[in-house]
Formats: sequence, structure tokens, C-alpha cells
Amino acid sequence: MEKHWLQVMNHLKTSLDHTKYDAWIEPVRVSFEGRELHITAPGRFFLDGLKRDCGTALRTAVDVVLGQSITIHYAVDDSIQAHAAAEAKRVKTVVTNTGKVDGNIDSRFTFANFVVGSSNEFVFAACQAVAEKPSQNYNPLYVHGGVGLGKTHLIHAIANTLIKANQYAIAYRTGERFTNELIEAIRTRTTQDFRERYRKVDVLIIDDVQFIEGKTSTQEEFFHTFNALHEVQKQIILVSDRSPHNMAHLEERLRSRFNWGLVADIQPPNLETRLAILHNKAELAGITLESDVAYLLGSRISNNVRELEGALTRLNAYAHLTHKEISIDMAKHVLREQLRVVERIVDVDDIQKKVADYYAIQLKEMKSPRRSRNVAFPRQVAMFLCKELTRKSLPGIGEAFGGRDHTTILYACRKIDNMRKSDAEFNDEIERLMKAIQPDSI
Repeated sequence: MEKHWLQVMNHLKTSLDHTKYDAWIEPVRVSFEGRELHITAPGRFFLDGLKRDCGTALRTAVDVVLGQSITIHYAVDDSIQAHAAAEAKRVKTVVTNTGKVDGNIDSRFTFANFVVGSSNEFVFAACQAVAEKPSQNYNPLYVHGGVGLGKTHLIHAIANTLIKANQYAIAYRTGERFTNELIEAIRTRTTQDFRERYRKVDVLIIDDVQFIEGKTSTQEEFFHTFNALHEVQKQIILVSDRSPHNMAHLEERLRSRFNWGLVADIQPPNLETRLAILHNKAELAGITLESDVAYLLGSRISNNVRELEGALTRLNAYAHLTHKEISIDMAKHVLREQLRVVERIVDVDDIQKKVADYYAIQLKEMKSPRRSRNVAFPRQVAMFLCKELTRKSLPGIGEAFGGRDHTTILYACRKIDNMRKSDAEFNDEIERLMKAIQPDSI
């Protein structure tokens, strides 16, 4: 049963945010009794947070690993909290003695194993630049984007690069932990110690900085910490799920400082990048993944890299438990709720109509000889989508667009493909059209 729990933990590492896993899963104690899993948490407040943030993911992971649904019982044991506090103090002493890293940095995350595509190449380059010359290139570096797109991977890659240099004192915190430490410092009247801890570092990394939004005391303290570090040219790295301009309850003076350096956003990966990520993860995990299975996952799970990884882990667990090879049919069965696979034929007429509606042109213009940009460009988009979503040949597509030559179709496809690679917003536009033409519904 200990082996099963290790498998559950490995599954959770791919389905949960790194900070949530460290905060809620690591501290608990577990035991199995027949068809029951007992999870003991260090306190009632902790248990509420565990259920709120990880309950669904935990339930899914247990079902996948065991191949059946079992009963999960939750309990509280306050003695775990005392043990955890003692252990944390011991670890912190070790960290302080090295003088290098204060916080949990995952050594698995490096620049070498991050898959770069058009949606993330700018922020990747920015993070590399900061890792090479902290406080000299972009200070602060503010990285933002949606859940599961690789933000945490990149900032841990920066930290791991600096750790190898062995000359920087690094503090890594989440916005939530920073806030909780401040509250504890105020309660115990140790705010001076709190301030000195953060103002002596060379690199301060705050993940989920949006957590401090609307918290007056935390914003006040962070404002002064930011100023103290920036004045002596220490590197500040901030990570958030939104840009500073979209944090409505952030103090204006902090918003201004967050914009002092470089603000870089990370976009959802395009299809080619998603396929590269899948094959990379499969290779690292020793999983045999056929191209058709990768395409199914990559084309259906489009907005979240962590979901892609979770789907791959779930497939591998199912294959291991049933002693079968991963196949298209298995993927459609095991991931049916996630993929919401629909088997329907997409034809050229569907595509032409959807694209014409999207760009507000008349359907007949798809076949007309007009070459004005407001007509020609939507037509080229439709040609590209026909090549991507149907089995028609280039001459066949040309025939459907008023008898155009196959070289015209090829030119349009290459043009649109190149635009997708160089323009993240346009790539998102194409993704939306693809979903409208072939919606993810049963």
C-alpha cells in the first residue's frame, strides 16, 4: 500500500500546482485499511484547505492508481503540526548555514527540459537573461500567464541556474506564505527579524504574487522590501496569473514598481509545441507514445500544459494496471471526460461558413476572384483550416475555393502557419476558430 501512495503522490505532482502540492500533500499522514484510505491532517484549518484545494485531484489520483473507487476518510491530529514545525526549523537551520537557498526549489525544473515554442520563447529568453546576469538585465522580472503554462518551471529554472553558480543567497516564497509569515511576525512581535530575512538576499522570488492583492499590511511590507532590495540592485522575480494592470486591488505604487523592469506574459502553447511537450514528457518517463495518440491529446487539451501531463500520467497508469499498450481507443476510453471526443466529419462548407461569419464577409466571397485584403485574408485562413481539419488534397481544396490552383492553397497555408508562429494573438484566433468548427462536446 505504501507503493500505491507513492504512485498517488506522483500523479498529484503532475495534476497540482507545485506550491499546492508542497503546502497540502507533503505534510499529511496516510494509511490503508482494506478498501479505505485514511488521511490525517495537522489541524482543522489545514484539513479545510486540503479538501478545498486538493480534494478533487486527490480523489481522481486514488481512483486512477488503484483502478477502483475506495472510501477516503479524513481526520485531524494536532501532534503532526508540532512535528512538522520542528522539522521545518531543522531544515531552515541547514538552509541558513549554507547561506544560499531559503525555500523549496525543485531541481527537476531546468531550462534544458523546458519545451520552447512561439507562445513562450520571449519569456523563456527573458528568464535565461536574468539567470545569466541577475539584477543587470531586467529588474524586476514579472512573469504572468494562466494556470499550467510553465511559469513555475521557468522561475525554478532561474533558481537552479543561480544555485549552480553558488554565489547567490536566494529566497523563494509564494504570496500566501509571505503573507502568513508576516502575520506570524506581527503576532509574535518579530517583524524586524522578518524584514532582515528578506532584505539580506541577493534574489527574491515571489510566486503567486497576486495573493497579496487587497491585503493592506502585506502590500505595505512588500513595498518597503521591494524598495530596499531594488536600491542595492538585488534581483526581484515576481510571478502571477495576471498582469499588474489587471490587479484591481493592488496599490498603485506597487503596480508602478512591478512595471519598472520587464513584464512578460506566457501564452497557451500552439499545437506543435503541445505535441513536442507530450513527446518530451513521454521520453523522460519512459512511455511509448504513438504519434496519433499524441495528436489526439494535443489537439483536444489546448490551454493547460499541466492537464496534458496529467492525461499522459493517467494513460500510463491505466496501461500499467491493465497490462496493455497505450492506443487511440484506450485514450478515448480512459480520458473520455477530459477529451470529450467527438467523432464527426468536418467538411469544407462548414469551414467556409464559420470563417466567413467570424470575419463578417459573405460566404460567396470564399469562391469569388476578389483580392482585397478584407476578403483575401479570411479566404486564406479558411484554406489553411481546410488543410488542417479535412482530408482533402490541395487540388481538392482549390476546387472548393472557386477552382484555384494548388500552389495558391499551398502559399496561403504557409503564410497562415508562419503568422501563427510569430504572432501569439493570431495563433489564439486560429485556435478559437478550430474549436468553433470542431467543438469539444460529446
